[in-house]
Amino acid sequence: MKRLLTYLILLAVAGASCGKSFLEKSPQGQLTEEQLNSTKAVEWLLIGAYGLMNGNRDGTWGNYASAPSQWLFGEVAADNAHKGSELGDQAVMLDIEKHMPISVNEHLSTMWNNYYEGVIRCNTTLRQLKVLQESGSSDVFSEQRAKEIEAEARLLRGHYYFFLWRVFKNIPYIDETMSTTDAAKVPNNIDVLPKIEEDFKFAAQTLTAQKPKNEVGRVDGIAAKAYLGKLYLYQKNFSEALTLFKDVIDARPDLETLPFLNNFDVKTENGPESILAVQHVINPDGSGDNGNVGDMLGGLYGSAPVACCGFFNPSFDLVNAYKVTSDGLPMLDNSYRNNPYKSDFGLSGNDKLNYQLNQSIAFDPRVDYTVGRRGVPYHDWGIMPGDAWLRDPSFGGPFVGYKHMIDKADFPGNVASGAEQITSLNVNIIRLADVYLMAAECAAETNDLDYALQLVNKVRNRAAQLPVKMVNGSPAAAYKVNPYPSFPNKEYALNAIRFERRLELALEGHRFFDLVRWGIAKQVLESYSQFEGSLIAVYGGLTFEDRDTYFPIPQDQIDRSGGALIQNTGY
Repeated sequence: MKRLLTYLILLAVAGASCGKSFLEKSPQGQLTEEQLNSTKAVEWLLIGAYGLMNGNRDGTWGNYASAPSQWLFGEVAADNAHKGSELGDQAVMLDIEKHMPISVNEHLSTMWNNYYEGVIRCNTTLRQLKVLQESGSSDVFSEQRAKEIEAEARLLRGHYYFFLWRVFKNIPYIDETMSTTDAAKVPNNIDVLPKIEEDFKFAAQTLTAQKPKNEVGRVDGIAAKAYLGKLYLYQKNFSEALTLFKDVIDARPDLETLPFLNNFDVKTENGPESILAVQHVINPDGSGDNGNVGDMLGGLYGSAPVACCGFFNPSFDLVNAYKVTSDGLPMLDNSYRNNPYKSDFGLSGNDKLNYQLNQSIAFDPRVDYTVGRRGVPYHDWGIMPGDAWLRDPSFGGPFVGYKHMIDKADFPGNVASGAEQITSLNVNIIRLADVYLMAAECAAETNDLDYALQLVNKVRNRAAQLPVKMVNGSPAAAYKVNPYPSFPNKEYALNAIRFERRLELALEGHRFFDLVRWGIAKQVLESYSQFEGSLIAVYGGLTFEDRDTYFPIPQDQIDRSGGALIQNTGY
């Protein structure tokens, strides 16, 4: 089977009733202690813990902030994308984009609630595993499978906490040993990273490269090493991170042999580039609650084959960042903003009607597999027509996202019935190109510029293999992407690596968190706001404060904690 998550295990806790007769019956929707005390039940609990990886507790609508792609916090809050749609639709998303959120913003609560639900499911799995193994029952796991389950649950728990930490920074840590009463009183005044590190270390030491139960959607030792390395990278522990990244790289084929587009194709996902991916599936009845509901607002609009919902528009700055020099290299000095490419934005009347694509612009070919722009083929949907597929281009800009949509030919069985914006496309949390670039960063930080150069150029050489998009028999752009001839010094290398991460991983949820950990969020986002605001005024005037490197703790959580939780500084 391709995926784990066709079914989610939802565990209900019974509340009070209105009579003795109720207490004498087995509650509906509740699993009894006897039912939980079996190997089958623990396996179900573990699958339920996997279930929250798609950021969805129930239903389909409303899970945008907890999307595993982290498009809202990771991309819209950075310089890669706008909220999109219309100004008044999900207006509080604009507060996140402009770094003006207040603690009652509904998207903060969604992120908090859904990922803590993931933590709770992991803790429930670990707690019940211990109870079962110590029960004296004949129905227990082998020591090997018990440790494997523990490692799976702990890696998942570390993942949920890591996502929460990146957004909120100061969060309470709750493990499987705590009662519900004690958990409600845990403050958010300790550094949770050592706890996340313990979980990742245990998983890396316990799991192997073989998928547990031979099921492709499960975590494994390669994913654990990659995630532990990523955590070390965030902690600036570059040498230890690099050792782990090299292990991951050695365990997989050379990146240049793995097609870039396989990462975003329902027919080829879960390939060798996928290190840790959220598994999505459309249910047999056509419903989509186990699909990619977090990205559903990014469906296009109007006459597009998927006509909902017009959010998540790539920024002018991102699109222009794909321009290259005559040597086929990025414009690391931001000169790509000079004479910016705007598609048909700002045109009217006959100029708009008769717009012709400028095919002479020198672009990195990844631009047209990351962004949809007028006049260029978009998947197998046809030529992107511009405004006809956009909600409000005067607000969100003239571009649409590409990576999160699928080919029309793949719609049968891979889109929800009546809601084609919900697809079965997986979301990569970590993929091999990401590991190459994290390893390159660690190498540069430890002054191994030759290895850093080698890794970056493998990413660029792979990009050069992308199929050329054609318009009227000619390439849609003067596509060009070449390897760097050298990294003359550490500063240049780090600048190149950071730029390459933007180009390769754009719209995959990394950008804002990268800017924060590099310590350059203020200078990058204020400069971006000045440029982007010169084209669409609403995006201008950003002042990025120290507090803006993280977001406020949801007010409802502070209220419920009875004083245990303290609001983040500055909010």
